[in-house]
Amino acid sequence: MSLYGMLQGKGPSGFGYASTAEEVTAGRDLAGQTWIVTGSNSGLGEETVRVLCLRGARVLSLARSEDKARAAAPAGADVVPVACELSEPASVRAAVARIREVGGPIAGVVANAGIMALPEVQRKHGVELQLFTNHVGHFLLVVPLLDQLAPGARVVMLSSSAHNGTWPEGIRLDDLGAEREYAPWRAYGQSKLANLLFARELARRLDEGRTANAVHPGVIATNLTRHMNAAARFAWTYLGPPLFLKSVPEGAATQCWAAVHPDAGALRGRYLADCNVAQPLPAGEDDALAAALWTKTEEIVARLG
Repeated sequence: MSLYGMLQGKGPSGFGYASTAEEVTAGRDLAGQTWIVTGSNSGLGEETVRVLCLRGARVLSLARSEDKARAAAPAGADVVPVACELSEPASVRAAVARIREVGGPIAGVVANAGIMALPEVQRKHGVELQLFTNHVGHFLLVVPLLDQLAPGARVVMLSSSAHNGTWPEGIRLDDLGAEREYAPWRAYGQSKLANLLFARELARRLDEGRTANAVHPGVIATNLTRHMNAAARFAWTYLGPPLFLKSVPEGAATQCWAAVHPDAGALRGRYLADCNVAQPLPAGEDDALAAALWTKTEEIVARLG
């Protein structure tokens, strides 16, 4: 536990900053349930797969390659490895087809994968790459599978407190390719705000009983730092932990709590941190912006053919 974590208490849920994924899922029996986890081969995704399997779930484990997903699977667990490169529409669609082939109702999706703070602007299909991977890629995956969601299913989108540092207008719907301006952290924040707004709009569209929420996992030293320059990666990984970085089990706690804890089932389109409801940037509660982003994303998907 970090020094900062030692100073934090627990929130209304009974859990807090230092709670772990195992602690927040204690007593949950997920036998007979099928879950989807993206970014499953390392960090928070790998821990989420492990804990869901520990509680008896079958997990469709999505990573950039089937080999990566298979290598990270807990020994003896009921895991189906699925290749899914979120920045490649053909790969995402193949993953959707594979999930349909496996069959059965889906108890929930933990959309954990993502990329962060690309030093230079990159684009896919005219969209800045962080926004395309983190948001559009998950949209391509989740929306076609909505008809397979079981009663009571939950979709958990991995957002971040970094959404507070995006552009003043929140989502730049008129410049999703970052042609006008690019700043690594603002662009990352925009993608995380998009994850939050997707969860909010999806919760509105889902029938009663099924829900979607977005989570901030905390600041964790994981493979997400791989795109940072060397100096920033060193500071994030080696200078932060004694003060404020969460461990991976602590970081995975909020998404696991949102996924399976009974109390989280009543929450719809909320932003969660430390296993409790948190307050996002005002743009994160802008229903008009959420609807506009959904429409714009549908237009992008339609262009992909």
